[in-house]
Amino acid sequence: MAKRDYYEVLGVQKGATKDDIKKAYRKLAIQYHPDKNQGNKEAEEKFKEATEAYEILSDDQKKAAYDQFGFAGVEGMGGQQDFSSAFRDFGDIFGDFSSIFDTFFGGNGRRSSGGSGNVRQGSNLRYDVDISFKDAVFGTKVEIQYSRNEMCLGCKGTGAASGTGKKVCSTCGGAGQVRHSQGFFSVASSCPNCSGEGYIIEHPCKDCGGSGTQKKRQKIMVTVPPGVENGKRVLIPRQGDAGPNGGPPGDLYVFFRVKPHDYFERQDADLYCAVPISISQAVLGADIHVMTLDGKNIKVKVPAGSQNGKMLRIRDEGIPAGSGGRRGNLYIKLMVQIPAKLSRRGKELMEELARVEGENDSPQPIPLAELSEQ
Repeated sequence: MAKRDYYEVLGVQKGATKDDIKKAYRKLAIQYHPDKNQGNKEAEEKFKEATEAYEILSDDQKKAAYDQFGFAGVEGMGGQQDFSSAFRDFGDIFGDFSSIFDTFFGGNGRRSSGGSGNVRQGSNLRYDVDISFKDAVFGTKVEIQYSRNEMCLGCKGTGAASGTGKKVCSTCGGAGQVRHSQGFFSVASSCPNCSGEGYIIEHPCKDCGGSGTQKKRQKIMVTVPPGVENGKRVLIPRQGDAGPNGGPPGDLYVFFRVKPHDYFERQDADLYCAVPISISQAVLGADIHVMTLDGKNIKVKVPAGSQNGKMLRIRDEGIPAGSGGRRGNLYIKLMVQIPAKLSRRGKELMEELARVEGENDSPQPIPLAELSEQ
């Protein structure tokens, strides 16, 4: 089944504001939430579809890429996730609607609170790295530096000063929720005293201010796999932000931006370049030497009578194959160079060639079918 347009999924126009998008998603998320539709596969799929659409359209960068290029523009930027990770990856989205989910589903949509604190996985991080065309083709290792939240060593992630602890919230009794009646219904909402955590820190850690994490810079080496394409990513587990209350860290996604090459371009697993040859080389044929992307000087035979634009294929000099597959090819486009000026002797020889071979002063148009074959 083909994927539906993200705007169609949320039922909004392309020019919809962020608030419109948020309201549309809120409505669908409540309608199709799994806790409200247990065992309903159709509702589960609609919930996943709406969440994927919201993730893209609520992010300015992703939305711009989707508006310009469609699904191809956001490939690798989100969406198409397995459902088991939905709450982790979209934690920030659900944060916008915490009161709604608390009301309808008892808080299960976002967090699990209690006297021991809210332990969740940390946020995932993204890092964009520029790599050369050659490194993208053959692979390399790059060092990156970035900031992330790490567990505070002073309080071991608790947020409480050494020798102290967390006090159970007296308002909610550690539940993280308070309930009050509205007519015939009992409505649960996040506890205003502890913000839904279920505890109070009376003596915050001086190192982290009670957050349990500290922002730190770190360096790591990232392996660039051979043949990586522009916009592709690699996942580095557990290198994202540390989770609250000592929770496990999130992941780091490294996206590659491949710089264009001065002489080579790629199409799938093949490389392409253009080399100049003289009129005599094109007419008579010749052996020329061409430098490959990896620095090899290879001999290439130019067939006699080669036309301008003729493509020569060099096997196994393209993109390295992964998983035992075959390496791509190198295609060389011959560009016949017409001299702007000739020496006196050169002009005499060209005039003699014209007399010997004859000149057609009434040429007929070349059939388009023949041009497409060249």
